[in-house]
Amino acid sequence: MRVARVQQVLLDLRGLLGRGGIGAGERLPSERELSRQLGCSRQTLRAALDVMEHAGEIWRHVGQGTFYGPRPLGHPIRENILVHGASPDQLMQARLTLEPSVAAEAARIASPQAVAYLLQLVRKGRAATTRGACEQLDAAFHRGLAEVTGNPILLGLLDYLAGVRRHTAWQREWEATYRRLGVAEFTDHHSAQHQAVVTCISAGDAAGAAHAMRRHLDTVADAMRATGAQS
Repeated sequence: MRVARVQQVLLDLRGLLGRGGIGAGERLPSERELSRQLGCSRQTLRAALDVMEHAGEIWRHVGQGTFYGPRPLGHPIRENILVHGASPDQLMQARLTLEPSVAAEAARIASPQAVAYLLQLVRKGRAATTRGACEQLDAAFHRGLAEVTGNPILLGLLDYLAGVRRHTAWQREWEATYRRLGVAEFTDHHSAQHQAVVTCISAGDAAGAAHAMRRHLDTVADAMRATGAQS
């Protein structure tokens, strides 16, 4: 599907809806009818509708159709719309809300075997030699903290955030940050901050673990801001 064709259909669709006098909250004609009026395939039409949905110009309700205007309060938003619309800054905010609590919980219940596992992840991080390895080992460490809690809900949430981090917008900004900082920043400074989290966990210091994690994530956020990555 050509991008130029989708953009043209998008312009035509917006014009058609404007001329049709459809008000906010009113249902759009069926996809079959819209594709007929616009002279395009339903696949191209859906791509244009996706753009409008991401921009908040329309919203969809399964089984009821597509509606014009912003989604009313109280209606659920599709997960993929949330992910695509989230900025790197919003992702960091979510991580700052969740991950210090995960670190604190790990400190409360971590066994000696769990601490040894986390220390092994830190050592692997220090030995990384490429940006890709740094990224993988960083993700493994943060996931490892959730594993230590033994709580599948927390692990699922961390996995979800990791999935968001693999989204194109985040990945582009993260790579720009790492290009500026270099591998040594991860193997030295970031790994030292990981070590500080584990030291608190080993001591059973929940408050200290939360503080160390928050400090680490603040460092990441500051690096991204310095690269102009967050918005």
